[in-house]
Amino acid sequence: MNTPVRDGKFEFTVTKVQPGVKQIGDEYLNQQAQGQFVLITVTVKNIGDKPQTMFDGNQKLTDDQGRSFSPDSAAAIYLKNNDIWMKEINPGNTLTGTLVYDMPAGAKATKLELHDSMFSGGTTVSLTK
Repeated sequence: MNTPVRDGKFEFTVTKVQPGVKQIGDEYLNQQAQGQFVLITVTVKNIGDKPQTMFDGNQKLTDDQGRSFSPDSAAAIYLKNNDIWMKEINPGNTLTGTLVYDMPAGAKATKLELHDSMFSGGTTVSLTK
């Protein structure tokens, strides 16, 4: 964490992991976790020479039992000022946002596999100390 890693045209930096979140949103517009939401704050920089779109669905979270999780894009909508889930980033520009994962209560997020596209090899960030 807090160390830039690269995959293709993107440089990613994971800056925060917040497990155990039960609900996202406010008292009127919200979504409840099936288990627990794990919120992962990530900064994405386009290091290429053309615009590239960041898709949250390409980013996979793994827990301590080796299970793989996809982001919950619908839940991410309830976070204020969070548009990382599908955003074009121009060359040299940086975007910061939060990826939202719905995991079983008690599950521990151990690593995040980040991709610049669905076809890239990806790079892995350890979420444990």
